[in-house]
Amino acid sequence: MKRLAYLFGGTAALGAGAYLVVYLYRWQWQRAIICGVLLLIVEVMLLGIVLFGRLARIEERVRESDRRQQDVLARLRQPQVREPGDRFRWLDDPASRTYVFVPVLMVTGVVLSGIAWLIQRIASMTARPTAERHLAGQLSVLTAPDPAPDTDLEDTRPLGGGSRGPRAARLVTTGVVGAALVAALAVGLAELTQTRKEERNRAEATSLLVRVDMRGVTGTAERQSMAARQAWEHCRNSTSIPLRRTTLGDLGDGLFAGVVRPALTDHDLLRLRGCLEDVDVDRAHLTVVGIGDADED
Repeated sequence: MKRLAYLFGGTAALGAGAYLVVYLYRWQWQRAIICGVLLLIVEVMLLGIVLFGRLARIEERVRESDRRQQDVLARLRQPQVREPGDRFRWLDDPASRTYVFVPVLMVTGVVLSGIAWLIQRIASMTARPTAERHLAGQLSVLTAPDPAPDTDLEDTRPLGGGSRGPRAARLVTTGVVGAALVAALAVGLAELTQTRKEERNRAEATSLLVRVDMRGVTGTAERQSMAARQAWEHCRNSTSIPLRRTTLGDLGDGLFAGVVRPALTDHDLLRLRGCLEDVDVDRAHLTVVGIGDADED
């Protein structure tokens, strides 16, 4: 179930991110905002799944620790039942004469300790370190070789450090490649969405054809004309040159046409088309059927 959630969340995040870039390129800000919000929601969902899984594991460990503590406390609190035969008989009978057993046992221990100390001293003075020399000879194969006279110990590579070089190189390479991809994405989006000074279009004018579709209401000519006029008024200032003396003419059947002078540049064409198709008009959707340069004829 968790893998399915990860798969669904990753696919949704990838799709939302891709469409976010597409809508930014098309200058469709409303759709880009929606995709950005969806991307954030999916990321928060994935983060919540990860945190919930880790919290569940921590909670299970705490419960297991509590169960073990309760078991230990229960065992410690159990009453200790002593059987009659588990103690010395001379402790049960104060009148018994076996009370001398403890002093005799202590004196015997002292005597035996003295004899062991004497044997150890005699063995240390008479024995030779043959076993130590034999053990040193067996361990000599494990000693490190002597460094060369002109070798600095600080320049030598530590043991076990041979695998850190390739790993560090892989991490550095991955970081450089990731930074390069992020920089390329940022530069590409800036190149596609920033308004820069462009050369003037040599054509006489720019013509466009727009279709207006109504949703949820009857698509009368009056409603379509009002929606087209609202969208056009909203997008007049979307280009580098404001469209002051330009209007859309009604061609019937929800089609509207307009001619813009002077001719728009490629960047302005992209921005105007994105604005018209992304404009927020109640119960109306505009589709740019065609847009391009027009001759004097």
